[in-house]
Amino acid sequence: MENTSTKIFGLRAIIEAINAGQEIEKVYIQKDLKGELAGELLQLVKEKKLSVSHVPVEKLYRLTKNQNHQGAVAKISSISFVSLENLIEKVINQDNTPLFLLLDQISDVRNLGAIIRTAECTGVHGIIIPTQGSAPVNADAIKTSAGAAFKIPICKVNHILDAIYQLREIDIQIVGITEKTNNSLYDMDLRKPTALIMGSEYKGISNSVLKNCDYKGKLPLLGEIESLNVSVACGVALYEIIRQRL
Repeated sequence: MENTSTKIFGLRAIIEAINAGQEIEKVYIQKDLKGELAGELLQLVKEKKLSVSHVPVEKLYRLTKNQNHQGAVAKISSISFVSLENLIEKVINQDNTPLFLLLDQISDVRNLGAIIRTAECTGVHGIIIPTQGSAPVNADAIKTSAGAAFKIPICKVNHILDAIYQLREIDIQIVGITEKTNNSLYDMDLRKPTALIMGSEYKGISNSVLKNCDYKGKLPLLGEIESLNVSVACGVALYEIIRQRL
């Protein structure tokens, strides 16, 4: 799993990679970097809505093992993301009842990997994550997924709301898992075409996304701890969907 992402460095090399359509996992740019090429790269990163971090030069030297990085390093992912449009078209042409999983800014790569693994095991047709604010599908995530990241379609959108609007157009019910409701997930009809939304580890589903859910469901908690780990909660919810559909 160590070779699941490749580092490239140098301003021109990264610009060419982005323009060539490479799947960029993240771009690291030296703080206060100046120059024409640096400006071109920053503009391109902004236009493509890529994940970017402005870091000290020491970080770049660590990433490149002291090679000449010119102030920029990028990680290219080996995961090939699919477009939301292609994912939807493929799923609606199948006979199975659609099941999508939307992840609203899951930040821990191991949680992401565990969720991907469970999603593949429960027959989820596709996972949708935001371009920014989400944990990367990197080597740690892929390892935790036990390779499931290579087996299930994953797509990126600028905002989870973009996916909600498109899924609703094809009569997919939007179900958010949240403690901010009195409704139990177990009382819902999950046999219908469904998009399940899981929120971040610390904030849950963002307010703008939560407002656009058709239904909100919570899992019963009988102990003193106020919440479940998001990957565990996701597994419980997905298996409730499978239980109903079986």
